Amino acid sequence: MCKLNPKIDLVFKKIFGTEQNKNVLKSLVNSILPKNEQIVELTIKKPYNEQDFIGDKLSIVDIKATDENGNWYDIEIQVKEQKYYGKRAIFYHSEIYGNQLSEGDTYDKLHKTIIISILDFDYFLKDKRYFRRCCYKDFETDELYPELDYADLYFIELRKFNNDLKNIKTTLDRWIAFLNKATEYEKDTIPDELRDPEIIQAFDTIEAMNLNTKEREYYEAEKKVMRDRDAQLLTAVEKAVDNTKIEIAVDMINNNEPIEKIIKYTKLTESQINELRKELNDK
Repeated sequence: MCKLNPKIDLVFKKIFGTEQNKNVLKSLVNSILPKNEQIVELTIKKPYNEQDFIGDKLSIVDIKATDENGNWYDIEIQVKEQKYYGKRAIFYHSEIYGNQLSEGDTYDKLHKTIIISILDFDYFLKDKRYFRRCCYKDFETDELYPELDYADLYFIELRKFNNDLKNIKTTLDRWIAFLNKATEYEKDTIPDELRDPEIIQAFDTIEAMNLNTKEREYYEAEKKVMRDRDAQLLTAVEKAVDNTKIEIAVDMINNNEPIEKIIKYTKLTESQINELRKELNDK
């Protein structure tokens, strides 16, 4: 199995935020941008190095880069659910956009800023789309004006993607599948659907990684956060299923359905149903 999880920000930054893997980052970014906005050259503003660690904590978890036109990019993966992540993304955009100017600079020095947020949790709950682009548009006409085209916010929600390899159609799909499933594969078992050169390079990068003591401690702590989160989600799902079974059983008891039928439709045990019946009679 792939020895490190690319969803953990330390590993993510070692894959996409180093000078030798600049082409890997460019592939990821171009898989997200529209076809008419593809970038040719990418400059990573602060490539990853071990000095990014302060104490036992990664000091900078996002990746900042610029393209050949001077546009700025901020790329981050986030596994911890955050209720106000949208506000955070807007704040990051405002900060990066505003920091382009030095004292005395005029506004013509400002370039478009693109925030790419890769989320390992469901943030937009109204639909099942795993990819969305948000920008300034005319509210009435839906028109995007060149005069205001200086902000894009992209959101990729990894958990909404159907991980069946047969559903992979685009390079973005391949990158999402890589992030979701990398730990399931050895280098020689990578499926054909994921065999883009840059994705193979990403696998090779993980294979070659040697974490120092502080990096390993950070990685293990973040992995524990992911395990605990997944356990909480599983518990919540199981609890919801159990509550649904109980609600069905209560309705069937109130309708005087035979206990054999209640067992069949709810999968509850006879003792559980009798306990429910007793509680209802005691009310």
